[in-house]
Amino acid sequence: MNSRRSFLQKTALRTAGLSLLGPSLIAEAAAGPGKLTILHTNDMHSRIEPFPENAPQWAGLGGMARREALIDSVRRQEANVLLLDSGDIWQGTPYFNFFQGELEYKLMSRMKYDASTFGNHDFDNGLEGLQKQLPNAGFPFLVANYDFSGTMLAGRFQPYKVFEKGGARIGVFGLGIELKGLVADKNFGTTQYLDPVTVAKAQVQQLRQNERCDMVICLSHLGYKYEGEKIDDRKLAAQVGGIDLILGGHTHTFMPAPEPITGPQGHVTLINQVGWSGINLGRIDYELRRGARPVRATSALVLPVGATC
Repeated sequence: MNSRRSFLQKTALRTAGLSLLGPSLIAEAAAGPGKLTILHTNDMHSRIEPFPENAPQWAGLGGMARREALIDSVRRQEANVLLLDSGDIWQGTPYFNFFQGELEYKLMSRMKYDASTFGNHDFDNGLEGLQKQLPNAGFPFLVANYDFSGTMLAGRFQPYKVFEKGGARIGVFGLGIELKGLVADKNFGTTQYLDPVTVAKAQVQQLRQNERCDMVICLSHLGYKYEGEKIDDRKLAAQVGGIDLILGGHTHTFMPAPEPITGPQGHVTLINQVGWSGINLGRIDYELRRGARPVRATSALVLPVGATC
């Protein structure tokens, strides 16, 4: 219980609200048209129920029913909401062992997720297992740097999707981590991994120029930060201009607030990640108007799921 109390106290101190542009702009964004609320998760790892009350860490936190209630509460208050996930939906509890991912997809569909990308653990049952469960997902999987053309999943996934919210166009694309070395070869077959930086540049051009998007979001399962040359979210933001927000996964990073990274031509990209196992729900509010440059984040919160102070 002490570890849980300490976690909740730190969360309350760190996430009471991050004003990126000041109180007056927050009030303006809340009152006027064009406000966009982004809710996001990552690395849920089949955590259907909350952690037990006697768990040594994260006691009583998480749970999909509680998350659904929290999401519904936000949707009742806000007109323009996007609910996004950054992969590793599967693997980690007996629910996955018994139901093979069916329950996770059905519950996310009930919560009305708008899109997700793939993590490495989403291939733990191979391409066959993924194909079997896709009918249970009432939301699209977006991934731009996996080429499935030589597999049974050819043509099943799109690299991006454009959402119309609050009079603006929001382009969302996905990037996955290199599977070789993380996933058994037989589980991803002839799926080809494409360079994330090259692919991301092409996606930004497509979304900005051809799709006329006002905002670009990347759902990434690359990981937050690595030493050396391995690509991560921070390196991606520094090398690819035009991404407004990277919602990350894989490294289970608990970020108290989004991190701004300045990339090419001075474009600032925010990076965020909210831990793992559905303990937190991330929320970022934007003031977003058609044709506005740049988009403006007005506040960010980390919402503990099931926590009581």
